[in-house]
Amino acid sequence: MTHGESSDGLDGLERALRLVVRGDVGFGVTDRALVTMDASNYRRVPLGVVAPRDGDDVAAVLEVCRRRGTPVVARGGGTSIAGQATGTGVVLDFTRYMNRVVSLDPEARTAVVQPGLVLDRLQEAAAPHGLRFGPDPSTHSRCTLGGMIGNNSCGSHSVAWGTTADSVRELDVVTARGRRLRLGPGWAGAPDGLRDLVEGELARLRTGFPELPRRISGYALDALLPENGADVARSFCGSEGTLGVVTEAVVKLVEAPRARVLAVLGYADEGAAAEAAAGLLPYAPLTVEGMAADLVPSGDRAGLPRGGAWLFVETGGESASEAHARAETIVRAADVLDARIVRDPAGQRALWRIREDASGTATRMPDGSEAWPGWEDCAVPPARLGAYLRDFRGLLGQHGLRGTPYGHFGDGCIHVRIDFDLLTQAGVARFRRFSEELADLVVAHGGSLSGEHGDGQARAELLPRMYGSDMVALFERAKGVWDPDDLLNPGMLVRPAPLDGNLRFAVLPREPVDVAFGYPSDGGDFSAAVRRCVGVAKCRTTSAAGAGVMCPSFRATGREEHSTRGRARLLHEMLAGELVTDGWRSTEVRDALDLCLSCKGCRSDCPVEVDMATYKAEFLHHHYEGRRRPAAHYSMGWLPVWLRWASRVRAAPLLNALASVGLAAGVAKRLGGIAPEREIPRLARETFGAWWRRRKPRVDADGDGDGDGDRGELVVLWPDTFTEHLAPSVGRAAVRVLEAAGLRVALPPTLRLRGRPVGDGRSRGLGASAALLTARRGRVCCGLTYVSTGQLDHARVVLRRTLDLMEPVLESGAPVVVLEPSCAAALRTDLPELLHDDPRAARLAARVLTFAETLERHAPGWIPPRLDRPTVGQTHCHQHAVLGDAAERRLREAAGLTGALSGGCCGLAGNFGFEKGHFEVSTACAEEQLLPAVRDAPEGAVVLADGFSCRTQLEQLAGVRGRHLAEVLAEGLEAGDRRDG
Repeated sequence: MTHGESSDGLDGLERALRLVVRGDVGFGVTDRALVTMDASNYRRVPLGVVAPRDGDDVAAVLEVCRRRGTPVVARGGGTSIAGQATGTGVVLDFTRYMNRVVSLDPEARTAVVQPGLVLDRLQEAAAPHGLRFGPDPSTHSRCTLGGMIGNNSCGSHSVAWGTTADSVRELDVVTARGRRLRLGPGWAGAPDGLRDLVEGELARLRTGFPELPRRISGYALDALLPENGADVARSFCGSEGTLGVVTEAVVKLVEAPRARVLAVLGYADEGAAAEAAAGLLPYAPLTVEGMAADLVPSGDRAGLPRGGAWLFVETGGESASEAHARAETIVRAADVLDARIVRDPAGQRALWRIREDASGTATRMPDGSEAWPGWEDCAVPPARLGAYLRDFRGLLGQHGLRGTPYGHFGDGCIHVRIDFDLLTQAGVARFRRFSEELADLVVAHGGSLSGEHGDGQARAELLPRMYGSDMVALFERAKGVWDPDDLLNPGMLVRPAPLDGNLRFAVLPREPVDVAFGYPSDGGDFSAAVRRCVGVAKCRTTSAAGAGVMCPSFRATGREEHSTRGRARLLHEMLAGELVTDGWRSTEVRDALDLCLSCKGCRSDCPVEVDMATYKAEFLHHHYEGRRRPAAHYSMGWLPVWLRWASRVRAAPLLNALASVGLAAGVAKRLGGIAPEREIPRLARETFGAWWRRRKPRVDADGDGDGDGDRGELVVLWPDTFTEHLAPSVGRAAVRVLEAAGLRVALPPTLRLRGRPVGDGRSRGLGASAALLTARRGRVCCGLTYVSTGQLDHARVVLRRTLDLMEPVLESGAPVVVLEPSCAAALRTDLPELLHDDPRAARLAARVLTFAETLERHAPGWIPPRLDRPTVGQTHCHQHAVLGDAAERRLREAAGLTGALSGGCCGLAGNFGFEKGHFEVSTACAEEQLLPAVRDAPEGAVVLADGFSCRTQLEQLAGVRGRHLAEVLAEGLEAGDRRDG
């Protein structure tokens, strides 16, 4: 059966699979769209996806597909960079069920694992025994053991512990014809005919393979030589799912060093670093990784020594002192420009993250233009790396291409993304010419076309240039022994598809799509924004690392469609129009985006800065254009309107009373699309604005006023909807602290005037009455609730009105202090991207400061009250993603508030956690880090939560009152005043 088979044929295949498979069988649009791509340049649309529960399911799928002639592709995390995790038949997804550590034997130092097991989970299981799995690709938080076996993955520690093939003892494999084999050394598990094939070609196998540590290309038939132990399991590694399907593996573990130290060596350029790498190998380092300065954002270089390129050399030992001594020996032996030795584990992790994020960072050139894989991981003998890099750079120049090499310098393996033009016919032709010439260059240096990620479609066509036609013919014969029907991953390794076919960009629209946001980093092109996702799948991590946020919905559900990558894939297919055919009206895309919390974590945590919150708002804008929206879009999207109305008619006491009555609250929640499990937050009896108007005399923002407020620098405090109507105590506390720091506080104007004065929220001192006759009353608003619900037309109206009101503030030069992180993030990013045609938007965005940033920049000499208390809580996800929290951390430290706040997302995320159907996911997100941190808090700890959503989640799920940092500092000031009094 082929991809073009009739719908009756597809229905028959699906029915046949459902009859025999206990796992999940998915032939729907979403199921298929999610696996059309991996992390490569290629795209294929499968017929369906099966998530098998065990080896019996795998055998059943293969039997059904063999009878029908349907190809089968085994897929783990789907992060393959050469295209081998895509296919037109049935895709096997092992990550859903076959993802366990079956057993672990510390004495034998082995583990039995399933193919869908994520590497980090194996490392966690081995760590208590002082063991680890040796190979560790930079994708260790989401790559699977099955994928590593398929690609013969390596990682940064391969100079010490080798490739995956070096760590495999035995493999349980199901062949395309249903045989179950146990592969191992001494011809164990060899299919009929394999031994005869090898013994008839001994001379060719002994001379036809280059000698280098990272030779991944082709089939490892030399592992079957008698002098190599005739190891069928080792030979199977790197076969890219073309020979059989792994259902279980026995892998070797190694002893983990008790202590590690990282030496970062600085060199003038990458050539000098490459020349030095091989000379460090005799000192038995654990890693020798290299990267150049043009791959490291300038803001991330603070921890690096001087230089234009660096080697990351890790050493191990029984103690930190021993590891440190080894690092010092290497530094002395290396001819370095500068060096830094890092013993602190946190410091090491921060530096390693720079290296691990390179696979995503490299997808953008310094000028923002796109770069792509395709020649991601060539390898040469380490001693030839410097010469190879010079020739490689020269070849790039000849073709007018750019790329920044980095990677495993100690093994001679280089990763690089190149700015190929894969959108035009001429660009694709140049891609082919360059590929052919680079293959010849790699071979001339004695290298391998692939040194880690496999050949796939990207390089298999060029294998004759490396091995010669006779060896490639031998590969084809070996494939025939294992898979005579060519059922498994056809088009890979042997009889390959053309390297310039099936390109994933070919299906995208050539003209920019009409959109609302400006997408300034993507030239205003929504297709280019969606193309940002290259499939490295950092969003698929099963636990938030440290302060990380992305992607809370995936961690809650474990489903690909709820990852940032999965949603990007669906948007890609929506633009392609082949599989998702109803464009912006797509229910598949809508449903996948429904559980996106709009936390913006991907904007910072994704190495290529995919911004799914913005894409979601864009989609919702088009999806509901001219149509009735969900009730929650009206109840919570228009929250600023309803709260202002309640304030004007003084309805807060009545509404609060009704919210406490079960029947009334239930009706309100049903009408408003609010989750029945949620409590409706209570309105403040007195708004922040009302308190401001009745407080002691103060100044206006134009400087007209009296009292002590005339002294000090002027700051304008933004009265966001949450502070104004729901948490005015935060605003009052902020005013107390800002004034104690010597700043003059004013509020934005509420009247739009033709004159120059700046009001303070009550429009004192505005001048002649004639000016008031031309005034228009209103309130500033960041538009957050309209943006998050995709009501972008109304958001633009609100934001333009806000800019009109803020014009005098913009002329005054005063900073704008925003207490609510989500509102500050909206003003910093959504405002200029939505009103990209209005220069005032960028001016206001540049003025926005957080509470801590304001104190640090505009009251640098102020000393906060000394509180000396531990803290727990969570950094607001928008603060993490857009604003940064360095100023907040410094302010907490100065106040004696100790302890780090947790990462992740609280799960309420504005309207998300209140919407019907979201409560379970919202709670799961909170249970990941926030709620456990609060439960385990030391006695007397301050629970910090600057976001109203975070505080509400804490109150409703844990019965704990979280406080804004301003409230905690104001309380400290009051305590100090009482002591002084």
